[in-house]
Amino acid sequence: MPDTPAAEPPAYPGLPEPPALGAAALPAGTFAGQTVLVTGGGTGLGKAIATEFARLGANLVIASRKAEHLAAAQDALGGGGLLTVACDIRDPDQIAAAFDAADARFGLPDVLINNAAANFPVTAEEMSPNAWRTVVDITLNGTFFCAREFGRRHLLAGTPGSIVNVGASYAWTGGPGFAHSAAAKAGVKNLVETLAVEWGPYGIRVNGLVPGLFPHEDMTADIQANVRRSPDKERAQPAMRAGRPRELGWAATFLASPYAAFISGHTLVVDGANWQRRSLINPPMVPIREQFGKGPFGAPAAD
Repeated sequence: MPDTPAAEPPAYPGLPEPPALGAAALPAGTFAGQTVLVTGGGTGLGKAIATEFARLGANLVIASRKAEHLAAAQDALGGGGLLTVACDIRDPDQIAAAFDAADARFGLPDVLINNAAANFPVTAEEMSPNAWRTVVDITLNGTFFCAREFGRRHLLAGTPGSIVNVGASYAWTGGPGFAHSAAAKAGVKNLVETLAVEWGPYGIRVNGLVPGLFPHEDMTADIQANVRRSPDKERAQPAMRAGRPRELGWAATFLASPYAAFISGHTLVVDGANWQRRSLINPPMVPIREQFGKGPFGAPAAD
C-alpha cells in the first residue's frame, strides 16, 4: 500500500493585522504640550513606544546609559521636540540629573515610561551573583528609582502624572531560563499595584504594559537565537502571528492618555492571548539546559 502524504496543517486566519504604521489610535495632538520620558527609548520596543507619543504631539526625553542608543534615538526621532540624556537608572543621582535636564528643556515630564531593563538567558545553576544583581538592579531597582523621582517631583508640584511600567508575563508564571528577569519583573508588576494606591489621591496613575512576541531589529543576539529555535513562531501563537511594534506603542499611549484617566493599578498584556494558552496534553518536558543546547551541569565543554 503506497504511503500517503502527510496532511498539511489547517490554515487558520488568526487575529487580523492592525492598521498601517502611522495610523493613530488617539486624536491628533492628544499629548501636545506634554513631555514623555522614556527610559531605554532609543531602540526596540522603547523606540516604538516613543514614536507613537511623538506622533501624538509629545515632547520626548530619551534616557539611556549607552551612547549608541542615544544616537539611534536622534536618528529615528530627531527634532526640536527631542532631548536625549545619558542616564544609568541604577544610579538615583543620574536619574535626578536626567529629570533636571528634562525640566530645564520642556518642563516636568507628564508621563514616565519605565522601559529600560536587562535580560539574557541563563540557567539558574549557572547564574553568577553579578548576573543576578545586575538584572535585578537595572530592571527592578532602576524602575523604582525612576518612579520615585517622578512621583516626588509631582507630589511637590501638586500636579498629576502617569507612569507606565513595561513588564513581562513571566511575572505571573515564572520564567525558566530567566530567573533573574522573572523575579525582577514580578517586582515591577507589584510596584504598579502598590504605587497606584499610594499616589492615586495625588492624581498620579501607575499602570503596567506587558508585551508578547514583538520581533524587531534591535533584539539582542541571544534573544534572536531563542526565537529562531522555534521553527514557526507565528503558528506558535494563538493569534497565528507575532505582534507588530506599533501595537505596543498604541497600548502605551492609551494607558498614559486622558482617555484612560480611571485606569490605574492595572497591567495590560498585549500578546494575543499567548501567555494564557493551555494544552489538553502537555508536550514532553525538555529540561531548560537541553533547550539551551547544554550538556550536564559540570561536564567538560565539548570541543
